Amino acid sequence: MAQTEQRELLDPLFQQSLSIVRQKTKKPIFETWFRNLQLLDVTDDVIRIGTPNKFVKEWLEGSDLLHTLAAAVREAFERSLTPELVLTENPLEGESEEQPAPELRSAGALPPLPHRAGEQDPLLVKGSSIQLKDDYVFENYIVGPNNRLAHAASMAVAEAPGQAYNPLFIHSAVGLGKTHLLQAICHALVGRHARAKILYLSCEDFVNRFIEAVKDGELEQFRYKYRNVDVLVIDDIHFLADKERIQEEFFHTFNTLYNAQKQIILSADCAPSEIPTLEDRLVSRFKWGLVTRIDPPEFETRAAIIKQKAEARGYRFQDDVVKFLASRIDSNIREIEGAINRLVGTASLMNRPVDLAFAQQILSDLVGTEVRRVQMADICEAVVQRFKVKLSDMQSKKRTKRIAFPRQVCMYLARELTDLTLSDIGAHFGGRDHTTVIYAIERIEERARKESDIAQMLEELKREARTPRR
Repeated sequence: MAQTEQRELLDPLFQQSLSIVRQKTKKPIFETWFRNLQLLDVTDDVIRIGTPNKFVKEWLEGSDLLHTLAAAVREAFERSLTPELVLTENPLEGESEEQPAPELRSAGALPPLPHRAGEQDPLLVKGSSIQLKDDYVFENYIVGPNNRLAHAASMAVAEAPGQAYNPLFIHSAVGLGKTHLLQAICHALVGRHARAKILYLSCEDFVNRFIEAVKDGELEQFRYKYRNVDVLVIDDIHFLADKERIQEEFFHTFNTLYNAQKQIILSADCAPSEIPTLEDRLVSRFKWGLVTRIDPPEFETRAAIIKQKAEARGYRFQDDVVKFLASRIDSNIREIEGAINRLVGTASLMNRPVDLAFAQQILSDLVGTEVRRVQMADICEAVVQRFKVKLSDMQSKKRTKRIAFPRQVCMYLARELTDLTLSDIGAHFGGRDHTTVIYAIERIEERARKESDIAQMLEELKREARTPRR
């Protein structure tokens, strides 16, 4: 029997096999790996199946999906046949050389991505040209109460990608170390999994590349590139806000990778539910794994960061300089780095040591020199006056709303305006532990983001606490 005649006779059974596979797998898996398979021929105990590209062939051969296909073939053909995958670079005999319909091409396996001269590919494999910061590794990450969960989760993902937390979603305000953790994961994965395909880029880059792909008619290549990796790392995913078409594209990319047990790592400046106009189905998927937040570092963590970053530049700051910087710069780590760079650079040019007087002089425009130190008593007095409550009640075990909210405000302001540790703050309010303080701070920050009157009240209380008492 001629090969073409045999294929025409047996193809209905092969299509039945694919239907069985479709029933036993999730849609994104079937669309990506099985839709474009073709029957070539059948011998006594072997069924030869054509694959549209090398990647699909190698992936199926190295996964359990090949067993799924073999079981479906056995059920449809009613005999045991061993699947043999063959790369079909040319159309089958008697078939048209026209491109498949757009809906099939976009849904199924895609052709290899052509290389463009001069284009830097953000594919992270050993020896690649991607530029990760050498110092953005786990060893250089200062861990404190503000970031302990995010750090532990990142290490777990680096140890077991696709198994520990998938997706991993890290969010925080700017300059608190999200990018450091993302790059630390990439460094660790490149070192431990030499053959892993890791794609690391910003969401803005993802959006721009999608727009270019649509404009140039290369959407299939775009999908192939971003859906055929082992780890996808995207920084600032909140950039998807207000971009409905691209959210749709990322939704399918997410599903394909997730169903193939590939690791997805995302960062944003807010929690998934707080990203404006983000589709509910994406919000839901971002919460499938672990959503963890990095808070501003407390005084001790800021001090440790300052010491480490100064030593990395060859300087050992005196304790009074470290305390001065840690108490005056509490917004984010980038400002701390900027202050250290200015001190070190100026000291090097002037060939003089960095002491407290020098730091106060060089950074006077950044931190000031005569800033009144706020005490817990200042905060409590301002809050007591505002809410008309007793300090003894806030320090008691009472949990009524009338007392609990002012107490949480006190804890939040203490974190913002003083050098006290979380444990110290808790001790001021009936010996509560640091987890209670963290919860209180998070509740106030959440309300301040959502309620403008709360945010305004907090600013007023900060000014009142800083104002000297008569």
